[in-house]
Amino acid sequence: MSQTYLPGQTRQGERILIAIAVVLTLLFIVAPLAYIFVRAFSEGWRVYAQNILDPATLHAIWLTTMVAIIVVPVNVAFGVVAAWAVAKHRFPGRGILVTVIEIPFSISPIIAGICYLLLYGRQGLLGPWLQANDLQVMFALPGIVLVTMFVTAPFVAREVLPLMQAQGSEQEEAAVTLGASGWQVFRRVTLPNIRWALLYGAVLCTARAVGEFGGVSVVSGNIRGQTNTLPLHVELLFNDLNAVGAFAAASTLTLLAVVALILKAVLEGKRST
Repeated sequence: MSQTYLPGQTRQGERILIAIAVVLTLLFIVAPLAYIFVRAFSEGWRVYAQNILDPATLHAIWLTTMVAIIVVPVNVAFGVVAAWAVAKHRFPGRGILVTVIEIPFSISPIIAGICYLLLYGRQGLLGPWLQANDLQVMFALPGIVLVTMFVTAPFVAREVLPLMQAQGSEQEEAAVTLGASGWQVFRRVTLPNIRWALLYGAVLCTARAVGEFGGVSVVSGNIRGQTNTLPLHVELLFNDLNAVGAFAAASTLTLLAVVALILKAVLEGKRST
């Protein structure tokens, strides 16, 4: 015999599920975020400002921003080109390209950092050549940029590719038939169709680049005031027993994450319209 549920029972079950979701959200998301700001301002605005304006913290903020400024445009270009190649063309190795794009999601960032260290480090495969030509990749900005670029590479491509595949190539073919050049086809036909997915992927890429820790910790050397990004600087402050300073630096990352979530929600709404 099938069991019949009354409307009142259904609404009661919905309320219970909603209450559980709200409680879990408060416990595991809202409470930790609120605690960051409570600890950051626990000794007042003046101490908070002193910690934020500390030269090492300002350098960490600057370095993190610089890495994002370099990495995000490169990955946006890579994601669009890779998605265009996969969605609009048929060629040998197409499936392999899709798999390669997904690799950074399957590899731990720490493993990626070790691979770069073994390749570009002083004792690595290319290390002697780099040293002979006075080029430093590891424990410097280039190494941080490279590993961050690897970790964030799939975000734009994964957002743009399904949309390109769903739209097909009829509009582009029609534009070519009417005499449009390749750049005109991309700028006037393809780009307007993918603009919200492209921005959405760029926001995700930025958030990941700013918050990357594992891979960067391997290739940066954790040099205070030189190669410490903001996530690494938070750990360094904790190790120095400067909890207030660590939470102050963490509050900056938290604000960036909140802004990214707001942009993500807005762009999700744009994509659905």
